Amino acid sequence: MREGQRRILVVEDELTIAESVAARLRAEGFEVEIANDGPSAVERAVSSAPDLIVLDLMLPGFDGLEVCRRVQAHRPVPVLMLTARDDETDLLVGLAVGADDYMTKPFSIRELAARVHALLRRVDRNGHQPDTIRIVLGDLEIDPVERRVHRAGEQAHLTPTEFDLLVHLAGRPRAVIPRERLLTEVWGWSDSSGTRTVDSHIKALRRKLGADLIRTVHGVGYALEVPR
Repeated sequence: MREGQRRILVVEDELTIAESVAARLRAEGFEVEIANDGPSAVERAVSSAPDLIVLDLMLPGFDGLEVCRRVQAHRPVPVLMLTARDDETDLLVGLAVGADDYMTKPFSIRELAARVHALLRRVDRNGHQPDTIRIVLGDLEIDPVERRVHRAGEQAHLTPTEFDLLVHLAGRPRAVIPRERLLTEVWGWSDSSGTRTVDSHIKALRRKLGADLIRTVHGVGYALEVPR
């Protein structure tokens, strides 16, 4: 691996898809490894310490959700999850166990590569330019340095993307932020093809922090309400 080159682990049991994704990512300048089942995915993730994992949900051995749980327990790493089913429950569970983003099959290889780049840029940005100001809004407390969130004294365990989204909304309490703007400023995407990603993360935040915290403005976006 060249100095500074990022390593991507592609976990996919359909060989044609795995090779297509790997070929595109290698063309984009990444070093790529492939795993075809759950156990080997965890083994490679632990041994090679990838910078990002492209992870299929349905795998032999054990599924992508279990892979994600085990990998995140060992070392936090950005995960882009792939699923053949457009099932909201599966997507929310995936986000809950540590996935940062997801794509539903069939997908564009070009778009996948763009999302990988965007996710890595966001990780770099948040890692090198931390906001040191603690945010306190009613009973909601956000510590950007330690990346911890408490509501009413209880700690909420958020994924990296959930945390970034919450901080973004909390930076302008009560202001309605359009989905497209959230995609650009939190995810780093330049188009609106992933607005459902925003919706899924908002639902995960509500489940963890309370349904009253984030207000939906239908057809526009979301606003963080100041809790009492």
